[in-house]
Amino acid sequence: MYGPEFADIYDLVYVGRGKDYQHEATYMAELIRSRNPEATSLLDVGCGTGAHLVHFAELFDRVAGLEYAEAMAAVARGKFPDGQVHQGDMRDFDLGTTFDAITCMFGTLGHALTEEDLTTTLRRFEAHLAPGGVAVVDPWWFSENFSDGHVSGDVCTLGSRTVARVSHTAREGERSRMNVHYVVADTATGVRHFDETYVTRLFTQAMYEEAFRKAGFRTEYIPGVQSGRGVFIAVRDR
Repeated sequence: MYGPEFADIYDLVYVGRGKDYQHEATYMAELIRSRNPEATSLLDVGCGTGAHLVHFAELFDRVAGLEYAEAMAAVARGKFPDGQVHQGDMRDFDLGTTFDAITCMFGTLGHALTEEDLTTTLRRFEAHLAPGGVAVVDPWWFSENFSDGHVSGDVCTLGSRTVARVSHTAREGERSRMNVHYVVADTATGVRHFDETYVTRLFTQAMYEEAFRKAGFRTEYIPGVQSGRGVFIAVRDR
């Protein structure tokens, strides 16, 4: 998952599909400061290519990113060359510092495939938050509102490069499997095709809330936002 071919086209695809990174970063900052008005530092877990992080850097004095896929982290480091982007697993990372806020967006937390991994991940969040710190999480779809068999398709063009993306997402027991095919055409390399598969856990809303509680957070869920998946706002309770 998230290999170098995908990292190369990631920004083009999601900006082309209408994802507004600046708006989302501003919204997350507003949620954070509604609970912690003095927040000045932020860690973005699952930062991808750093597209949100660029805008968070305009809103917070100190920002950092954590990304599991090295190919994605490498692109993000091109935007932040001074060591702000770390490669690591959200289940066991230790950056040796704390932040006023942590964000985890775009369903990244769904890659914790068991309830134990989910709680372990949130405990790492809690350990990296200063007193009064806030975590804002955009979860993957809940088991109860997942759309089985969902098909999506887009064609995006930027300059001399065009990308066609087609996906199919289906339920497999307690997980979802998204199969995505990409066709990339540009003047330098002609036309090429590759595909990727993303597996995520379909937790219920109650499972998320229980994991937050076990990890030491007080939570509130806001439905309907972030493409319909909603947002958890979690305040460090210890």
